[in-house]
Amino acid sequence: MSLVRRGPAPVRQTAGMDRLRTASPYLLAAVLGGAGVTHFVSPGFYDALIPSFLPAPRAWIYASGVVELACAAAVAVPATRRRGGLASAVLLVAVFPGNLSMAVEPGDVPRWVALARLPLQVPLVLWALSVAEKLPSTVWGRRR
Repeated sequence: MSLVRRGPAPVRQTAGMDRLRTASPYLLAAVLGGAGVTHFVSPGFYDALIPSFLPAPRAWIYASGVVELACAAAVAVPATRRRGGLASAVLLVAVFPGNLSMAVEPGDVPRWVALARLPLQVPLVLWALSVAEKLPSTVWGRRR
């Protein structure tokens, strides 16, 4: 008989964790919604995100703003949350080449901002997947 514990230690559930888990989709919706709005309020910020081989850069900026707003709405509504979380994760992966393009040629954006966006995508994608409940329970310490 072995006294070595196998697998992750159980995570103790707290009221704070429950509140954060409940608020998480709404926080993600706020982040996505805020980003979506800035596509229309300050589209110039996103110019460097559009790779030079794509035609009509402003159209891409506005279209991605619409998609971000749609994802935000889908995440905020419990009936569409799973699909909204998955769509958000796909969106965040899809815009990564734009983040790479901005890191190479940041335009008017400070280079540190362009570089900081690159690793930020990973936790954002994981967050969207957790909202969609598509991550294993051990990733965020929740029980199913």
